[in-house]
Amino acid sequence: MNKMMLKAPAKNMIDPFGRAVTYLRVSVTDRCDFRCVYCMSEHMTFLPKKDVLSLEELETLCGAFIDKGVRKIRLTGGEPLVRKDVMVLIERLGARVKAGDLEELTLTTNGSQLTRFSKDLYAAGVRRLNVSIDTLDPEKFATITRWGRLPQVLDGIDAAVEAGLKIKINAVALKGTNEEEISSMIEWAHARDHELTLIETMPLGEIDDERTDQYLPLSKVRRDLEQKWTLTDLPDRTGGPARYVKIEETGGRLGFITPLTHNFCESCNRVRLTCTGQLFMCLGQDDDADLRAILRNDGPEALADAIDEAIGRKPKGHDFVIDRNNSAPAVKRHMSLTGG
Repeated sequence: MNKMMLKAPAKNMIDPFGRAVTYLRVSVTDRCDFRCVYCMSEHMTFLPKKDVLSLEELETLCGAFIDKGVRKIRLTGGEPLVRKDVMVLIERLGARVKAGDLEELTLTTNGSQLTRFSKDLYAAGVRRLNVSIDTLDPEKFATITRWGRLPQVLDGIDAAVEAGLKIKINAVALKGTNEEEISSMIEWAHARDHELTLIETMPLGEIDDERTDQYLPLSKVRRDLEQKWTLTDLPDRTGGPARYVKIEETGGRLGFITPLTHNFCESCNRVRLTCTGQLFMCLGQDDDADLRAILRNDGPEALADAIDEAIGRKPKGHDFVIDRNNSAPAVKRHMSLTGG
């Protein structure tokens, strides 16, 4: 959509450090049909239904943020497409894109449901997807995701491309697991006109494995890639935390998300809303605002005031550390609850 067509926000949300908050990530469910080893335990206890916001409540909260200047919404999970009737919410938010209230509506997905939903997503107004794939080896993929199957995801990506959706691949860099495969994943993605973004594992929630055994600094990955390819830094920003380079030999773009080796907090324009109505102003901090209680018990003015008060507490940044002396999670909640 032409950005000149966007309606001017009634009021921008400005945090204590002068950053405009224009990007909302919404976890529509904590449930997932995979059990990725860096994300959650194999035997998770999920939230009871009474604690989870209805789709109508999620729409109301998204609308409140749109009224306050949010211009991009990303739906996440868990796996957002396993939420029953989630297309109702997507279609209603997509209508806000078509009306000029939103610049973009996107999803982060594991790809397992894309064969079923891609055409509907495009029809609703979604134009881009982030698909999480950490390896192109079927056996490794099954090991990393525990419950996932690579051919199902690749078929889903093909269906998404056929529907007209642009794909960005997200891969968590895992020491000793996909470390030697990163170059081939870049070649695979760029040959198909997909971007690839590499992500450092983040210390969120208790998992079954030791994170110090998983953590692969992307500073090292970049040095290794520069032995093979020419990487040119780009000024490009997509609203998220990735920093991009162009790989001259493939012509494609590669992103780095580095919450540990180089945090990206100075330009943070994001807040995160959980499926229980908790607003987290920072991924790596525990401070939150309980919007569910206000939504269910008070009026729109109280909700607007609560959002303003929360933005006024947005911290300067996080302090993620992973080493032998700091192997415990930085926060107790899992990424699947907060939303990726």
